[in-house]
Amino acid sequence: MMNTEYRTKISDKRWIAYDIPGNIGWITWLVCTVRGLREKRDLHSIAAMVPAVLMMTGVVELISERIDGLDRILSGKRLFRGFGVLTAGGLLGIPIALLGLKKNKKRAAAMLAGSALCAFFAGLLFAGYKKQ
Repeated sequence: MMNTEYRTKISDKRWIAYDIPGNIGWITWLVCTVRGLREKRDLHSIAAMVPAVLMMTGVVELISERIDGLDRILSGKRLFRGFGVLTAGGLLGIPIALLGLKKNKKRAAAMLAGSALCAFFAGLLFAGYKKQ
């Protein structure tokens, strides 16, 4: 079974421009999720853990890729476990954040912004990789 390789030719400037708001997004989601769990363990705060776990899975994979020196060339597995899962976590967070608007508008708005930033910018980086 052959492992497909993906490459990106995105510039360092563009990478940083996508990376910083994407990082702000997942960090915001995680902080809000932890605060929500500390405040009250209800269905919404527990559901918020699913995108948080996906985001952290993606981040850990991306950190391990960076340590291995695989910034611009990734196997399909690593691409999908990194940027794919991070994007999915951000996308899943959007409806969960919207459901929380009735309970805590400020936190839900921050979670919505965080998940949208994460999904959008991780998605842009993900889409920049092309099969070789």
